[in-house]
Amino acid sequence: MGVAGSGKSTVAGIVARTLGWDLLEGDDLHPPANRAKMAAGRPLTDADRGPWLAAVAEWMSAEFAAGRSGIVACSALKRSYRDILRAGHPDADLTFVHLTGSREVLRARLLARTDHFMPPDLLNSQLETLEPPGPDEHAITLEIDRPPAEVAAAALAALRPHS
Repeated sequence: MGVAGSGKSTVAGIVARTLGWDLLEGDDLHPPANRAKMAAGRPLTDADRGPWLAAVAEWMSAEFAAGRSGIVACSALKRSYRDILRAGHPDADLTFVHLTGSREVLRARLLARTDHFMPPDLLNSQLETLEPPGPDEHAITLEIDRPPAEVAAAALAALRPHS
């Protein structure tokens, strides 16, 4: 989890391949209207995110029901969003890995991207929306000030007891 440019997709991909787990790129489940809104530089509202979060939660439920482990690359910016993803899975070993970094690093990464619908101008709205996980959420927070492979290695080290 984390704001745009934090490396969610890259780190999640490395971790999923290493563990042999299924991977969902949460952005793939955004409805076309959400993608168009973001591409136009307009931030999503809670109402916009609702159906998207429900779709992500549905994928997670299918993974749990099938007895599979999976990884989701998803912003999950607010506690209420994470609560939606947690709902219905009280017995699941669900861990959020919060990737965080400075505004400058995040912006530089967004400016370097050429193949994404999320424009760099929406970074501020994401940072304003972000509610970092609280201590009771049992999340892992990792700084992104190193190469993605090192961030993924740190995530794997923290997740090993759960895998």
